[in-house]
Amino acid sequence: MSALYERLAILGIGLIGSSLARAAQASGAARSVALYDADADVRARARGLELGEIFEDAAAAVAGADLVVLAMPVGAMGEAARAICDALAPGAVLTDVGSVKGAVIEAVAPHARDDVFFVPGHPIAGTEHSGPEAGFATLFRGRWHILTPLKDARAAYADAVARLGDFWRALGANVEFMAPARHDVVLAVTSHLPHLIAYNIVAMAEDLENVTENEVVKYSASGFRDFTRIAASDPVMWRDVFLSNREAVLEVLGRFTEDLAALQRAIRWGDGQVLFDTFERARRVRREVIEAGQDTPAPNWGRDET
Repeated sequence: MSALYERLAILGIGLIGSSLARAAQASGAARSVALYDADADVRARARGLELGEIFEDAAAAVAGADLVVLAMPVGAMGEAARAICDALAPGAVLTDVGSVKGAVIEAVAPHARDDVFFVPGHPIAGTEHSGPEAGFATLFRGRWHILTPLKDARAAYADAVARLGDFWRALGANVEFMAPARHDVVLAVTSHLPHLIAYNIVAMAEDLENVTENEVVKYSASGFRDFTRIAASDPVMWRDVFLSNREAVLEVLGRFTEDLAALQRAIRWGDGQVLFDTFERARRVRREVIEAGQDTPAPNWGRDET
């Protein structure tokens, strides 16, 4: 395919940033890729991975780029945007891959010049692994990428949004459009709260006085193993997510706490019908997730136990 962008600049060379570089090269969606990470060790490790040209300075990395992607933890995006503001090429598209949209827009938009098109976005893709070595070109294939465009009536802005959507489709993603506030509530339910629960359960298991850490590890059943997989995610990234999306997370967490209390009462009072009805509803959602192609029906989630 012909390149959609001449020069792609990626700031942040973790799982998403390195996967984006690989996917853009493999698909031909970008003619060249420039990368920068604030961590010198990450830059050094990335140099041997053939991800693109690695720069020692963020402003130098974005110079001349017609697509710039902020791929660092959301808490650092505002400062990154400020640092590259003057170096952005006129007409460049500036986007991000943050799991929170409201806070990112608030932090980044003030640094997006009038001749630059800021189009926030979020790929619903990832693994529990992090770092430049964790990336792979097919990460976004068959996954959703949500774009949350700003309210900008310029025809050129609409063109920039459409072109960015085509770019993500070229990487194999399905593109959806959503209002930023709606995105943050939806992701609080589908991603943020599950991660918070996983972190809490794994930490709680380690703290239980009447169960040793060795027993927790040795006798981990499949449910707990999956919680540990989620809890292995980058703690810096998730710290920033919860602090940046606190209102939506607290709203959803309040509802979760109420429903959990209802289950607690059902167990205490021996109300099996409440338990059964809740479990059956959850089981139906699992079937719908599989039917939507968001997971595999293979036993044990396709995990190889050999």
